[in-house]
Amino acid sequence: MIKFLSILLCMLFSGGRALAQHAELAALLKKENVAGIQLIYSKKGETRQYSLGVRRAGATPAVDAQTIFQAASLGKVVLAYTALRLHDQGRLDLDQPLLRYYPYPRLQNEPRADHITARMVLGHTTGLPNWAGYPLAESWKTSALHLNFAPDSCWSYSGEGYVFLQKTLEHLTGKSLEQLAQQEVFGPLKMPNSSFTWQPRFDNNAAFGHDQAGQPTEIKRFTEANGGFSLLTTAPDYHRFLQAILHGKGLRPATAKLLVAPANAANRCTTPLSPTDARIAWACGVGLATTSHGPAQWHWGDNGDFRGFFMTFPDTKETLLFLTNSANGLRLTDDVLRLFVGPGQYQAMQWLAEEK
Repeated sequence: MIKFLSILLCMLFSGGRALAQHAELAALLKKENVAGIQLIYSKKGETRQYSLGVRRAGATPAVDAQTIFQAASLGKVVLAYTALRLHDQGRLDLDQPLLRYYPYPRLQNEPRADHITARMVLGHTTGLPNWAGYPLAESWKTSALHLNFAPDSCWSYSGEGYVFLQKTLEHLTGKSLEQLAQQEVFGPLKMPNSSFTWQPRFDNNAAFGHDQAGQPTEIKRFTEANGGFSLLTTAPDYHRFLQAILHGKGLRPATAKLLVAPANAANRCTTPLSPTDARIAWACGVGLATTSHGPAQWHWGDNGDFRGFFMTFPDTKETLLFLTNSANGLRLTDDVLRLFVGPGQYQAMQWLAEEK
């Protein structure tokens, strides 16, 4: 009887806390002018899931757990995991220059590119720009690509690097990124609502993006996969992926460690080089932060009108993930971390603000 009452009290307390968090989360959306959000927090098997707001401002359809969001750069982590899976299969050497696998046409007039490896791509030390042009423009596909910095000399965030890796993997396997992701990630991890290209079924429940003023933008129906930004998914799907990242599922133990061990110190490419922030480093595909809550993995997504974020804590087996359909979405980060993980110093957003 005593055990039953204890369980009941715990359930009542947990339910009350969830309601309070729901109310505070709703207040944060209103305060920061964020149209809608999917959020999942989990710790040691206990999961809380929230879907709030609307798919399009001024319209009635509400965000639910199956609403499709642009995950933006959170797709880079999926591409990184895919590359690590291929590494485990003996198909990709992380330290082999990528041009030996595939003579990427956009880099043919850049001799320094001969030194770029998959490990450099995953750690953002290729020296390539983020984007050399607007990546949805037809002209971008064949534009010449040049390095801003010497390979492996410093940290510089690069979507172009991830596209270079994507094209290499597609050449190696004879499969598109979408096919590879379905084979190596979405299928095995049971992520039915995830794709790097637009699927007709998404029309039934897709979120519109919103600008800083809260005005809806047009839905971008990506017809070509881009590992840097085109991932379409839901928080429940991506949460399953984060559990794989957190536990090293689908990877050999030594490979899984590449997601928690620093590949570089994330020294930014400035002149002179900025000093190392001892609280931030970069692993093979994710950022690493030393927080007051323990070591963490993290990444953000930013397509302008869609923004999202995750942070995982390997020591406590916690994950926090949110996707928003708003240019203001990342303004929620510090408050959301405080609300779910607890008060503390989490570093990532302060470092990201400096990066921008």
